[in-house]
Amino acid sequence: MELKRIITGFSQVFVGVLFIISGLIKLNDPMGFSFKLQDYFAPDVLDLDFLSPYALMIAVVVVLIEVILGVMLLLGYAKKITLWSLMGMIVFFTFLTFYSAYFNKVTDCGCFGDALKLTPWESFTKDVVLLIFIAWLLWQQTYLYTAGTSLLRSAVILLSTIASLAFCYHVLMHLPVIDFRPYKIGADIALGMSVPADAPPPIIEYRWQYQGPDGPFELVNTTGRDPQPEGATRVGVETQFLRPPYEPPIHDFTMEREGMDYTEELLAQPKLLVVVAYNLAISEAPGFALVNEAVTRARAAGYSVIGLSSSGPDEVAAYKERFKLDFDFYFCDMTTLKTIIRSNPGIMEWRSGVIKQKLHWSDAAQLKLN
Repeated sequence: MELKRIITGFSQVFVGVLFIISGLIKLNDPMGFSFKLQDYFAPDVLDLDFLSPYALMIAVVVVLIEVILGVMLLLGYAKKITLWSLMGMIVFFTFLTFYSAYFNKVTDCGCFGDALKLTPWESFTKDVVLLIFIAWLLWQQTYLYTAGTSLLRSAVILLSTIASLAFCYHVLMHLPVIDFRPYKIGADIALGMSVPADAPPPIIEYRWQYQGPDGPFELVNTTGRDPQPEGATRVGVETQFLRPPYEPPIHDFTMEREGMDYTEELLAQPKLLVVVAYNLAISEAPGFALVNEAVTRARAAGYSVIGLSSSGPDEVAAYKERFKLDFDFYFCDMTTLKTIIRSNPGIMEWRSGVIKQKLHWSDAAQLKLN
């Protein structure tokens, strides 16, 4: 009985803390989690594209539930409701991660946002472990620890809910409090795009296929040299990465205009203000008035100004005319722009390719220029 109590106590703390940490990381960046949900909703994954317009709302609801359920479990609040809710959530997540891993659909589940990247199979394994712990808690729920009085537990749940809602509203109206992405303030974009000299080289496995006197056979090596067994004829070779090539933290980043790549030139600019609107068609119109004020101040301070968008030339021209945007837009991949800043539009200050400031459009007036 004592052992059951110990295992149950550990499971209660482990599951509760993990749900809270996972939820808070995503609560710090609900926009990023909504982008991940859109990946799952895509026609070639779950084919639920009709949910894409509601991805942000769904993301906020899911992470709030995740945090609150974690707090409820730690407090031993409404045990049956809490445990069955956790079970329902983890069963659903386990299905998603298995589907992603088995069919190689979404390569990062977003379980811990950008703070910790997990492969699909790692995500699935994590969910299976949690499933086992939650199943144990359901089986041994009589040993669950209950904290304080009923009034105290209710008060903590209420305060946790209010605090989570307030924090979520803050990051949506500004930017994530902690930036785990490679484009955080202080990052050198050119350096982030480079491959360090000590980067581990890729390891490739070669499976050489032959036809010999006694039938087909196969030899395996990682040298890339044909073993050329005597008396056999090579009929093919298959390769796979045992260790893939090093991928810089910043990749798929370019700044193009009229078919020309201006990335190197623009990264060398000593004072550059960058207006990012990953998709002009769904950008927040009130933001452009504030952006224009910041652009005017930046030009007066000697800054060059550009825009970055994945929208086409015709759409860019229409929005420039509509909002009186007096700067040129350069093309960049939409996914990259979503990663760079969680605001549409958003403002960044670069100095020789180093990110000095990142601002949500609602904070444009706070742009510091010198």
